[in-house]
Amino acid sequence: MAVERLFKDEATEEKGERARMSSFVGAMAIADLVKTTLGPKGMDKILQSTGRGRSVTVTNDGATILKSLHIDNPAAKVLVDISKVQDDEVGDGTTSVVVLAGELLREAEKLVATKIHPMTIISGYRMAAECARNALLEKVMDNKEDPEKFRIDLMKIAMTTLSSKILSQDKEHFGKLAVDAVMRLKGSTNLESIQIIKKPGGSLKDSFLDEGFILDKKIGIGQPKRIENAKILVANTAMDTDKVKIYGARVRVDSMSKVAEIEGAEKEKMREKVKKIIAHGINCFVNRQLIYNFPEELFADAGILAIEHADFDGIERLALVTGGEITSTFDNPESVKLGQCKLIEEIMIGEDKLIHFSGVEMGQACTIVLRGASFHVLDEAERSLHDALCVLSQTVNDSRVLLGGGWPEMVMAKSVDELARKTPGKKSHAIEAFSRALLAIPTTIADNAGLDSAELIAQLRAEHHKEESSAGIDVITGAVGDMRELGISEAFKVKQAVLLSATEAAEMILRVDEIITCAPRRREDRM
Repeated sequence: MAVERLFKDEATEEKGERARMSSFVGAMAIADLVKTTLGPKGMDKILQSTGRGRSVTVTNDGATILKSLHIDNPAAKVLVDISKVQDDEVGDGTTSVVVLAGELLREAEKLVATKIHPMTIISGYRMAAECARNALLEKVMDNKEDPEKFRIDLMKIAMTTLSSKILSQDKEHFGKLAVDAVMRLKGSTNLESIQIIKKPGGSLKDSFLDEGFILDKKIGIGQPKRIENAKILVANTAMDTDKVKIYGARVRVDSMSKVAEIEGAEKEKMREKVKKIIAHGINCFVNRQLIYNFPEELFADAGILAIEHADFDGIERLALVTGGEITSTFDNPESVKLGQCKLIEEIMIGEDKLIHFSGVEMGQACTIVLRGASFHVLDEAERSLHDALCVLSQTVNDSRVLLGGGWPEMVMAKSVDELARKTPGKKSHAIEAFSRALLAIPTTIADNAGLDSAELIAQLRAEHHKEESSAGIDVITGAVGDMRELGISEAFKVKQAVLLSATEAAEMILRVDEIITCAPRRREDRM
């Protein structure tokens, strides 16, 4: 006897061909959506939220675009996830990953239509990905031993990463900023100690890198504006108990003088606390919470600079940078680790006053101040710079470098093609399809620049059949150019991550043969 219905009323299931179709279509739609943002001539997207304030984001960072979309299609969600992981892992190549995965699925769809089983396609893709990775490994350059050359490599990578972003006009300036900042990290990939402050006004060219740490706060009234050899206590404690809180407490008194006595007692308590803090032998006190007038007055009398309401990010970073710890109790000064720096002073950036800590404990710390025409420009500039910093910090650890501009894809496609010719059986179709999918990236770069991609890719292929070719697409002149002379480089780690993530995602979506959507939960009528 056949089962009439297995699932609840509103649950739906799609089987076999239909399920595969819907996941292919969803994934390809997502790939086509971000395709236009790829490459140095990629376009931007405006993302408008429907929430309060209808905030607008202008960006061409693949991960940012995909993160902001609310997607129903399950296969499309897989692609969104790989672009997120790519962003967290290596910072760049977020668009390439999605485009490559989309193309692999587009090729797979054609193969499935000619009755080749998905498992055969997957094993072909596996072989092809391994082969492509080995092809890249043979061609990598590594200049770790020679610091001069390595720095030039880093500059090239930074400029290549930035050339597809909003900062492409001033890529030399920002490339230098990013390289300087990352070189200070001395090999750690922790970008916490690079702080980015955005101040509207001026132009992007006015952005600069500062050696120390800048806190976006003003110095209080009647306090020293400049302190040398500062000892800093970073705290997270309430400094606002010198007034009776009306809401929390109930006190019954029979005369006004009693109220005054309570207030006096509170003041005394506060004075005690301030004394304890001063006993640490500090000359700068930074607090996360607010500091009332009375304790501020006491600090000013003691010649101590008190900064209130330092936001938590700022405070965590300040503690990290000056080598102090965040404290909340002040009873035993000997166990508290104070932060130190050579000089604290007030500086002006544009219209705003900020506090500048220089000569800090952790030599790695620095601050990049971004200037720009509007908040949208600044947000996008920060995202672009963050991508560059991520890629560079990864490259400092894994110093293998490749040429860019569609060159790695051509190298991979060439060796994958050779593998397809050697492989017997149906797998060879899948391997060949893989090499076609790899060509989608240079094709898209050319298309986005308004060039004739078919013509260019044919020329590139011919070039790459010569030995040791370094040809790629030169988008500026619109012809095939020599990537080594143009100084277009990419990090090996980024390319490898793109290749492997895209292949795995495509594999995962190919394996699907049924999609089951649960019935929505009903709200019970509680009448």
